[in-house]
Amino acid sequence: MQNFDFYNPTRIVFGKDRLQELDQLIPKNSRVLVLYGGGSVKRFGTLDKVLAGLGNRTVFEFAGIEPNPRYETLMEAVDLVRRESVDFLLAVGGGSVMDGTKFVAAAAPFEGDEESLLEHGFAGLPVEQALPLGTVATLPATGSEMNMGAVVSHKGGKWPVMSPLLYPTFSFLDPSLTFSLPTRQVANGVVDAFVHVVEQYVTYPVNAQIQDRTAEGILKTLIEVGPVTLANPEDYDARANLVWAATSALNGYIGVGVPQDWSTHMIGHELTAMFGIDHGQSLAIILPSVWKLRKEQKREKLLQYAERVWGIVDGSEEERINQAIAQTRAFFESLGVATRLDQYGVKENQVADIVEALKAHGMTELSERGDMTPEISHQVLIDAFSE
Repeated sequence: MQNFDFYNPTRIVFGKDRLQELDQLIPKNSRVLVLYGGGSVKRFGTLDKVLAGLGNRTVFEFAGIEPNPRYETLMEAVDLVRRESVDFLLAVGGGSVMDGTKFVAAAAPFEGDEESLLEHGFAGLPVEQALPLGTVATLPATGSEMNMGAVVSHKGGKWPVMSPLLYPTFSFLDPSLTFSLPTRQVANGVVDAFVHVVEQYVTYPVNAQIQDRTAEGILKTLIEVGPVTLANPEDYDARANLVWAATSALNGYIGVGVPQDWSTHMIGHELTAMFGIDHGQSLAIILPSVWKLRKEQKREKLLQYAERVWGIVDGSEEERINQAIAQTRAFFESLGVATRLDQYGVKENQVADIVEALKAHGMTELSERGDMTPEISHQVLIDAFSE
């Protein structure tokens, strides 16, 4: 196991009908900005419950944070924070709203060029302060409710924003708030959580037994509850397990002391930016091809994944790996998520443009080993078309 530090200060408030507890978790004299996306939090009554839970505090609202939150939109929220001397942010929504709120938290007190905050990637922001924030999660997918990361869209790219100052102070996870989600969003969320896990797990072994067994447990849970919660959206137990699996997939716990990949995410980001393919869909497209092209580098962990997650023990090593990849693709497709680039209207002659975008965004040494070149990414993308 590799050396690591582990720190996660986020308080999780899990379960039904607990939004009245907001009053206990935010300082009484706070000036609060509630940030959300479209009208669903209003239509389904979530916003009213949040506002009631905030009591008599001074509260402002900022609506319209879009999927894949745009820098320009978030800067409008930053202007509102500064103009009204807001000192606490509350995100109500899915990963995009939470990610956008994190950027606002970092940018509002920043005295330099806010656009420069997008330039630091996984190295972390050079900031010494950020506004405190909390979240009310309405979509199980990204894990943003319990980590320090965000992704912001700007100038045709998707830019990581990271800082320990951006951990939410608390996050409310009420599975019942997710019952009204469209099937497509739930299916994408299952895929997103699944790929979060394997980006940290299917790399190479370092004898991290706790991390491996926890990752395998999350994966098996997603395989079990994903179809159930899609078929029965108001099955509380299934949805509760999905919500906690999605949070556990990216709260840092399974990623400590182990190598991490993230190449599927980085290539997937370009598909979202260039073609508007949903984030979860982009991951379902790319992951099987990454594994196919990187069998040798991931051989030991792919075999472990095949046996422990899918119960595949018969056949040669090559056969077991191929079966595990096929099972993974079949699982995504069973959720209604297509897994081939051409199924989204992308043409093979556009692959070169995707690779150029990867180069422009510095994604030239991907994978847990840093040896996945643009040429290999090109091969992955070609393989992602229908056979």
